Amino acid sequence: MTTMTMPTPRTPAPTSTPTEASPAWAALVEAVREAGQYATPAEAERITRTVLSALGGHVTGEERVALAHSLPHEAARLIAAEIPATHPLTAAEFVDSVAARLEDTPPATARWHVSSVLTTLPRLVPDEVIDDVLTQLPPGYALLFGRAELAPTL
Repeated sequence: MTTMTMPTPRTPAPTSTPTEASPAWAALVEAVREAGQYATPAEAERITRTVLSALGGHVTGEERVALAHSLPHEAARLIAAEIPATHPLTAAEFVDSVAARLEDTPPATARWHVSSVLTTLPRLVPDEVIDDVLTQLPPGYALLFGRAELAPTL
C-alpha cells in the first residue's frame, strides 16, 4: 500500500515588513475606527480599504504620487493600484460609488464612512499634499476631508 503525503502548504510572504508599514497601517486603521466609531478594527480596515481604493482612481499625477508617498505602505498600494477614472466624480457621486462598493450601504452611511477615512488623512499627509489633492478634485471634496470649502474671492 502506497502512502501519499500531502504537500506542505506554503505560507504566503508578508506584504510588508512588521517594522515599517504594519504599525503605521494599524495606526491609520485605529484612527479610522475612532473617527467612525466602528465596533472592530476589522470593520474599520474594510472601510479604509474601500474608501482609499475609490479615492485612488480620482487622484492622478504628482498629487497621487505625493499622497501615496505620505501614507503607510498598505494604503499607498491601495491608492496606486487603481486605474485613473475617465471622468471626475462630484463629491456626491464619489460617495455613491463607495456605497456601491459596500453592499447594502445607503448613501448617508457611505458619506459617514468616506468622511471617517478622509478626515484621518491630514494627520498623516502634509497640508500642502492635501491642498494639491483637493485642487485636483471637483468642488465638494473638502468637506469630506473635514475642511471648509471656501469660495474664491473676486
